[in-house]
Amino acid sequence: MPACLPTRLFTPPPLPAVRAIDWRRPFFWLKQALRDMARAPWISMAHGLALTLIGVVILALGHNRFWLMAGALSGFLVVGPVVATSLYAISRALEHGEKADASLVRRTWMQWQSGRASSQGGYWCMVRFGLLLALAATGWVAVSASLIVVMSPVPVTTPADFVRQVVLAQDGGLFLQWMALGSFLAAPIFASSVVAMPLMLDRRVSLHQAVLTSWSVVIANPGPLALWAALIVLLTLLGLGIYLLGLVVVMPLLGHASWHAYRDLVDASAFPERDADDRTVAPGDR
Repeated sequence: MPACLPTRLFTPPPLPAVRAIDWRRPFFWLKQALRDMARAPWISMAHGLALTLIGVVILALGHNRFWLMAGALSGFLVVGPVVATSLYAISRALEHGEKADASLVRRTWMQWQSGRASSQGGYWCMVRFGLLLALAATGWVAVSASLIVVMSPVPVTTPADFVRQVVLAQDGGLFLQWMALGSFLAAPIFASSVVAMPLMLDRRVSLHQAVLTSWSVVIANPGPLALWAALIVLLTLLGLGIYLLGLVVVMPLLGHASWHAYRDLVDASAFPERDADDRTVAPGDR
């Protein structure tokens, strides 16, 4: 009989404590986010402006390619947690009474160069998570386009065709299928990422621990997190609908609010805090 595998292979990693919250808390997160934006207005709005410019580039490249428009703009919801990383850092700095400026943003985005892949929470765990989310977004672009091409009774080649033949179609069946597929694919991604990136930024935890904690948060608070997901979608659509200009405000609003969601939902005090400059290297990072 083969020897038993080591027990430690089946031992789940320690996870931060998860709090149960009232269903109205997502509105409080947005209120806190507005406060952060008021305290660091130019650096917050700069993030929104940068994302708006990216959206303009997408529009310019995809004005006659429905698959790029529909997939890329909805894919923003998937990679949003990564885009907002430095907004989490700004909210954390404001929370600690520290300076929130361009140098903080630069350090946040460049810190991965000084950390190595580690199960103990090196910055590379955030890089890997970002790559996974980008891969998921790319997959959604391909699946989204394939569904429309295969199922549409008439050719759909431009965004205008997509709006007329899919969104505004008389029966609406294909649009409902497209929305259902997007929701089905987005749900596990949301559950995996709702607090994962802020947690990895704040504490020395592995990617595995961060994702499991994120799922634990959703399981413990299905109602509030469903409301939060709906608010994210609605605010993002509002930002996109105002010729992308709304993203200048919506993007930093959601980024700061996501930090406060993490702080409200997770008690990670038992895990070592990540130094702002990552000067303290954990033994597993060496």
